Formats: sequence, structure tokens, C-alpha cells
Amino acid sequence: MSRMVGTVSRGIRTPIIRSGDDLVEIVTSSLLEAAREDRFSIRDRDIVAMTEAIVARAQGNYATVDDIAADVRAKLGGETVGVIFPILSRNRFAICLRGIAKGAKKIVLMLSYPSDEVGNHLVSLDAVDEKGVDPYKDVLTLERYRQLFGYEKHPFTGVDYVAYYQELIQGCGAEAEIIFANDPRAILPYTKNVLCCDIHTRTRTKRLLKAAGGEQVFGLDEILNAPVNGSGCNEKYGLLGSNKATEEQVKLFPRDCQKLVEAIQKKLLEATGKHVEVMVYGDGAFKDPVGKIWELADPVVSPAYTAGLEGTPNELKLKYLADNDFAHLSGEALREAIKDRIHKKDGDLVGQMVSEGTTPRRLTDLIGSLCDLTSGSGDKGTPVVFIQGYFDNYTTE
Repeated sequence: MSRMVGTVSRGIRTPIIRSGDDLVEIVTSSLLEAAREDRFSIRDRDIVAMTEAIVARAQGNYATVDDIAADVRAKLGGETVGVIFPILSRNRFAICLRGIAKGAKKIVLMLSYPSDEVGNHLVSLDAVDEKGVDPYKDVLTLERYRQLFGYEKHPFTGVDYVAYYQELIQGCGAEAEIIFANDPRAILPYTKNVLCCDIHTRTRTKRLLKAAGGEQVFGLDEILNAPVNGSGCNEKYGLLGSNKATEEQVKLFPRDCQKLVEAIQKKLLEATGKHVEVMVYGDGAFKDPVGKIWELADPVVSPAYTAGLEGTPNELKLKYLADNDFAHLSGEALREAIKDRIHKKDGDLVGQMVSEGTTPRRLTDLIGSLCDLTSGSGDKGTPVVFIQGYFDNYTTE
């Protein structure tokens, strides 16, 4: 008899993680205790995942606003700096902007419109259409933006991010000038020294700016990519993926996590005899259909994972089989025919009609999104997620 339960995702409670804590021990013992308490058994190919926040916290990977300022000043000269394409976020970017502003005399802030890279809207696309503005070509000054759109507030946070970022820059002692454009090269008439703050399009943005005459062109991934005055850092992602920790400190994206996931996998194998996959996850990769926000403000969903999580799903579409190949069957005959087809499926179904409509995304992105939704970002207290049955199919006993 096939199992009647498929994928199960459980949030696992742990102690509050502090700098220096042993995550290998904490994650393993928390999972084993949860299994005893909730009476579930650990099986081969189960998945245990931990949020990037507890990894970075255990690593003590923090930096201050002054550390950011020092790095910006050293790399961009400390005079006029163009800051382009930041996301609209008090948690993600505002504290970084404070550090950037403290490292320059003037900030020319260029905001994309009608929304930022991850879908936070300054104004609606309908409003842009109504005003006859072409967001692909038109560069708006702050005065022109206010004439056209007034003082819009974010529907979820109630914040006018234009005013908020302007006041934040000025509060750090820098002059602020704000423009609105979607072509990165629009910043170059204002300054040739540019800090690109976009996440997923940063490589193209930097390439375009350098080809068009940008002189000192850096991305957030190149700020705090090495320690400053003994600070934390992230060699690969710099400030990308950072979060506000305190009013004067950011928690950086975790670094060098591969050894951690492999150590947890080894410890669980020793404790249970089962081969469990392990990953670190951050933001999920999905879009809110109402708020239009694409969740992924981290540079990647998963910065580290064990080898069994590499790749993409290789699945048949059951409803396609039921409606096409086996439309003449029903009941037990249909069930057995589908199970037989699953047993005989190719190792790579890419391009085959029978897999049409299955999710063509990396396993780590899919599983990380499930984990992010399971653990939440508030007070659930479950920074570890345990997933069972993810690799099961209709034939699994």
C-alpha cells in the first residue's frame, strides 16, 4: 500500500541563537528532541534546513554603520556618490543607506519606478500610464515626480520612501539629490562614482555603467566583502542579504556555510543511521499576487546545501497521464498504469510533453521557499524546518 501522506513540513523550535553557539549541536539535538516529542521517525532523504539568520548570528557576522561608511569612503572617494536601484526597505536597505551617506558628502539617489527590483511600488503602473510617462526613457527630478504623483505611501508599511530616504541621507550629514530612472546610465551626468544597489541585475548594471564611462563603479556585493576595522564581512555577497540588527549594526549574510551543512548531515547520520539532506535558506523565491512583491531580497535562496539537493525536479504530470495516455482507464487499472509509468520514467524529462506544467526550478529554490513559508519571519520561534516526503512520488510505499 502506498503511503497516504506526501510531503510534510514541520517548524522545529530551538533555543535563541547567540554569537558563538554551536549550530551543529543545537540543530541536531533540537530535531532529535522534536522527533521524540512529536513521535515521528527520521528517514533517508528527509531534509533539515536552517534560516540564514541563525547561521549569521552564530557566526557573529555583524558590521556597523561606521564600518560601511569607511568602506564606501575608501572605494568611492568620499565626495559625490550615485546610489542607484536600491530596494525600498527599512529592514534591508535603510541602515545600509545610513552608512553610505556617512561615507560621502553628497548622495545622488536614483530610484527605479514605478517599483523597485523586488516589486515594492512607489506608484502604480496605471498612474504612470495616466500621466503619460515612459518609465523606460523618462528621467524625473524629485520636483517633477512630486508634481506628477504627489506623496504616495507604501500600502503595507505606510511609508513615503522617497521622503524617508531623503531625510535619512540628510540626517547623516550628506547632501541629497533624488532622481527617478530605469536606465542605470542616467546617473552618469550627475557623477561617475556609482554604487549599484540592485541584487539580481547587478552584473548587467555594472557592465553598462563601466562601458558608458563610469569611473568608480561598485555594487553592494563589493562593500564589506572584506573586514573593515575587524568587522564581519561576506567575501561573495558583501552587503547583499544583510538585515538591520540594531540602529547602528547590520547582520550580514552568512559566510562559508558548506562545512556547517555537511557537519550536521554527518552528525545526524551518526545519531540516526539515516542520510538526511541539509541546507541553509533565506528568502523564498515567490511573488505575492496582491502586493506584487517578489520575496527574494537575498542574493540567493540557499547559500549552502548538501549534494543531494542539487538539480531540478524530474516529475511526470499525473493529470496529463490520466487525461491522455490513460484516458480509457479508471480505478485500480489507472492507478497501476500510472505507477508503472513512473517506475519506467526517463532520468531526464526536460522537453517531454508528459512533464509539461511541472515546476522547472532548482530544488533548493523550491525547498527554500517552502521553508521560508513554514518558518515565517516573526515570532514563530522555528528557525529550523524539517521536511519529509519531498522526494516521494505516487509509487512510494
